[in-house]
Amino acid sequence: MSPDERGPRTVAARLGITDGSVVQQLGVDDDVDAEAVADIEAAAAEMFGEDCIDVVDFVLLWFRDGDGDLVDAIVDARRQLDDDGAIWLLAPKAGRDGHVEPADVLEAVPTAGLAQTSTVSIGADWTAMRLSAPKGGRTPRR
Repeated sequence: MSPDERGPRTVAARLGITDGSVVQQLGVDDDVDAEAVADIEAAAAEMFGEDCIDVVDFVLLWFRDGDGDLVDAIVDARRQLDDDGAIWLLAPKAGRDGHVEPADVLEAVPTAGLAQTSTVSIGADWTAMRLSAPKGGRTPRR
């Protein structure tokens, strides 16, 4: 099987983050996947934290059960997001501390005006769900 058939190998490539991408990280704590973060930092043009005031192409929203209201977290993550950008909701996998139930995500995402379009495994402990505006136009921000 060729590398193209296996798909992109790096975390950044699987998330669509390339040289020139501007990325914001929210919900960072000591349990995030450090290798994934390093890979994304190496690929992105710029990486910002919670105090970002620039428009970004991607938001990495690290979220665990117990971090508060998921709808509010997603709405907050949209604030700096470019109209064509995407939020990657990163949540612990099933069986890991802080696992977010899929039903909670399925309820929160459309309430926040977005759609879940794909899911990617990020290391042994995290799953990334791509959230973006539904096809057919942006939903107004709350």
